[in-house]
Amino acid sequence: MTSQAKILNLVNRPTPRRMDYVFDDSIPMDWFGGSPFKSMLLTALSATFPEGERFFVDSVRHYQKHVNPDLAKQVSGFIGQEAHHGREHTAFNEFMGRKGLPMAEIDAFVKKGLTFMRGKLSPERQLAMTCALEHFTAVLAELALENPEFFAPMDDRVKALWYWHAIEESEHKAVAFDVFQEQVGSYWIRSSQMVINTVEFAFFSSYHTYQLLKARGIQRDWKMHREGLKELFVKPGWLRKMGKAYLSYYKPSFHPWQRDTTAAMNHWKAVYGIE
Repeated sequence: MTSQAKILNLVNRPTPRRMDYVFDDSIPMDWFGGSPFKSMLLTALSATFPEGERFFVDSVRHYQKHVNPDLAKQVSGFIGQEAHHGREHTAFNEFMGRKGLPMAEIDAFVKKGLTFMRGKLSPERQLAMTCALEHFTAVLAELALENPEFFAPMDDRVKALWYWHAIEESEHKAVAFDVFQEQVGSYWIRSSQMVINTVEFAFFSSYHTYQLLKARGIQRDWKMHREGLKELFVKPGWLRKMGKAYLSYYKPSFHPWQRDTTAAMNHWKAVYGIE
């Protein structure tokens, strides 16, 4: 880890915050700018968060007693943040479930899949999987924090949840990675697991989005799909813009804090009064 990364680790300590968001049923189902495609895509991601973050916590906690004392404190902050993320997204998922979406079904599917992973993957691979998926969330958080026009169309009552989550994902984006580097340190395990999880992430994100659209009877609205995919990959091309940050993970010298998001985090902390 470079001296700059060490400084940024100290500046951006993971701080657990209990937010207690309330999602009123008057919030529209298409809360992301009236777009069914974008709203269901992020709702599909949210559906995976409670069980996914429990997996992250378990994979890092396995090594907590063995890491250096300062990193152990950061792990405690990471665990606290992820626990609150699961809690708040459970509330959001229940809100979307009340609108008739199969949120509980997706949650059960994710739980079954991660139980399978726990049984088949070594602790080293489970931690590498956490590092890979934490990189996805960190890159998405960076996109949101540094490009306010991305979240701008969201209903304000939902936007606060996603900005808070983005801030905390950025605060702890190096914790699992630092544990992996200290306790495992295998570039092969880290990079090969990212390849596997990239394929899985793309497939299951698409599949769960399809489930939600199918529940609404609009899974064959090809114009909606065309417009949504154009926005993601062409103009403005949000996913395309994430490409460089994603690929940086494959550098042997990679560290999450090589991409410094401190200024953007501090801006949105001030906007939402987050200490």
